Amino acid sequence: MKKLLFLLIVVFIFGCEGPEPRRPVQGKTDKFIEKSVIRNRQLLAHEEAEIKQVIEQDTLHEYRQSGSGSWFFYDVRNPTDSLGIGPDDTVTFTYALSGLAEEPIYSEEEIGVQTIRVDKDELFPGLREAIKVLRDKERATFLFPSAMGYGYPGDQNKIGTNVPLRCRITILNVQKSKDSIL
Repeated sequence: MKKLLFLLIVVFIFGCEGPEPRRPVQGKTDKFIEKSVIRNRQLLAHEEAEIKQVIEQDTLHEYRQSGSGSWFFYDVRNPTDSLGIGPDDTVTFTYALSGLAEEPIYSEEEIGVQTIRVDKDELFPGLREAIKVLRDKERATFLFPSAMGYGYPGDQNKIGTNVPLRCRITILNVQKSKDSIL
């Protein structure tokens, strides 16, 4: 009987260690992010090669590369406007979108005349940056990699996944903000 009581006490003491905390589940997010970065770099390199091929085939225009990663040429220049478009300016413009091979996606008529405040309205990244490159009464054509357009999701309508874009922008009017006039 003493042995049985001793055995029960030993089991009770060593059996009551308390709950062992659960360790966090180790996810593989680092690998996913690394693969995603590699895939995006490859996609960008492929799209830039497509854009450079379009530029090489277009002998009529002199392309420039913007600081944000797009390429463009001027259709109409305005050498008299020295200020350019700045933050908070109100800009009225039209634009048309097509694929790199100039297959139409949205015409100027479909989109209509747009009036925005620079850096305050929702535009796709390439268009937002392109407007700041231009001046009043200028028209230019921009070539955007998909990351500067609608990217992976597209526009959920006519623009599909990862589509590089050709965008012709015409600045109709620029109304300077009070801060840029001072």
